[in-house]
Amino acid sequence: MTSALPPAIEMLGITKRFPGVIANQGVDFVVQPGEVHALLGENGAGKTTLMNVLCGLYAPDEGTVRRAGQAAQFHDPRDAIAAGIGMVHQHFMLVEPFTVAENIVLGQTQGLVRESTAQLHQRLTELATRYGLALDPEARIWDLSVGEQQRVEILKALYRQVQVLILDEPTAVLTPQETAGLMTILRGLAAQGTAIIFISHKLNEVLAVCDRVTVLRDGQTVETLPIDDCNAQQLAEMMVGREVNMARPARPATPPAPQPRLQLHNVSVPGQHSKPALQQVSLSVYPGEILGIAGVDGNGQRELEEVVMELQTPSQGTVQRDGPVAHIPSDRYSMGLISNFSVTENLLLRDVDRPAFKTNGLLRLSRMAQHAVKLVQQFDIRTPSVKTRSGALSGGNAQKIVLARELSHGHDIILAAQPTRGLDIGATAYVHQQLLAQREAGASVLLISTELDEIMRVCDRIAVLYEGQIVGEMDAETADVNRLGLMMAGKLVSGERTDTRSPEAVS
Repeated sequence: MTSALPPAIEMLGITKRFPGVIANQGVDFVVQPGEVHALLGENGAGKTTLMNVLCGLYAPDEGTVRRAGQAAQFHDPRDAIAAGIGMVHQHFMLVEPFTVAENIVLGQTQGLVRESTAQLHQRLTELATRYGLALDPEARIWDLSVGEQQRVEILKALYRQVQVLILDEPTAVLTPQETAGLMTILRGLAAQGTAIIFISHKLNEVLAVCDRVTVLRDGQTVETLPIDDCNAQQLAEMMVGREVNMARPARPATPPAPQPRLQLHNVSVPGQHSKPALQQVSLSVYPGEILGIAGVDGNGQRELEEVVMELQTPSQGTVQRDGPVAHIPSDRYSMGLISNFSVTENLLLRDVDRPAFKTNGLLRLSRMAQHAVKLVQQFDIRTPSVKTRSGALSGGNAQKIVLARELSHGHDIILAAQPTRGLDIGATAYVHQQLLAQREAGASVLLISTELDEIMRVCDRIAVLYEGQIVGEMDAETADVNRLGLMMAGKLVSGERTDTRSPEAVS
């Protein structure tokens, strides 16, 4: 980390207000050249607002921004880009039919007339080689892996000559091997003087790659520390302001499982471009266990969720369910909630025809409200009122509404699809606690998640989904992360079965 130069970024006393909300209050955030600096905080802590100020999307109400020692005012993102500040978003902004080179120069208006395609390709190759990005300028985006697509986004920023690179949840869709490769790239960029702001909720990665860390809570700076003075437990507690249990819970010894409650046998589902979304998927979920489905997003997870919930009919194979399924959907807003409905209405979507809440065709609103209040208290839903519109709540509290509605019915089968997507560390811990409680009560839980840390923490068995196929299965207690990562990338297919309770369960 270079120290003789002025700070790459100084954000001093930044305050940003919105109607009824102070998103940032006197925040100090300083990043040095050649430094990888983590920015941590729960959802709503003020990270996004602070970065939007830095990128020119918002103007601060109070405070100053300095770039390389000089006062800076960014009226729009073009001003920030001109000052050498670039951002790689969690969801890539690439045009899939275009080549790497075409995506990198897309939107550029300077220099293109004077530079031939061959010259552009040569310059991009030299730039990629310099920073260890290993990309073919002529490759089409749709032919690249997710990790390679991320390199394109980084190269796009470097092509624009950024000296400050913001990475928002950069490993959310990467395998462990791709994550390790990204860490190497980031250290190489920092070694050449690039200042990197690393936004992530994966604390082990923050500890592995960052030099310093700044934690925000409730819109204010909690502390900035050298990474050598931190551990994951301390960071988690600084983020949420209370103790957080991050250890894998002990799994009590259980007798051999009886018959599975949920079974898929040779299930196939058609996909796009004449390629199946699911290919002969077989699995079994037993009482008192959590079976995790690991994999990079887009490998058939959504189709698997829809088949289990009878939202899609398989073209081949069978799905057997021993009873109704509680469904925590992968998209809580489009599939789990009606945002304009109140908390009460969303909590009772399944129950409006129950005699307790309906008489002679009329809803008993007072009883509905009383029941909603009980669920709000039981599931710790932070809401001003049960009359509050669900869409006005934070992501964590919106997810708690879904959990409360689905888990309060006592169903023996639970499908949890991406249950902590977009949630901060505190809300994630709460969701895990609820799923583990259901397992201990004897439920059969199928957990579909792209978060490998989540799979490793709460599951009993792990099956890996790659290009619509189950390519391996192993016991979570003894699972090898490197082996899992290779399976997730399609580079290793397990020929061994670690679960012997149902030989027909895995194809």
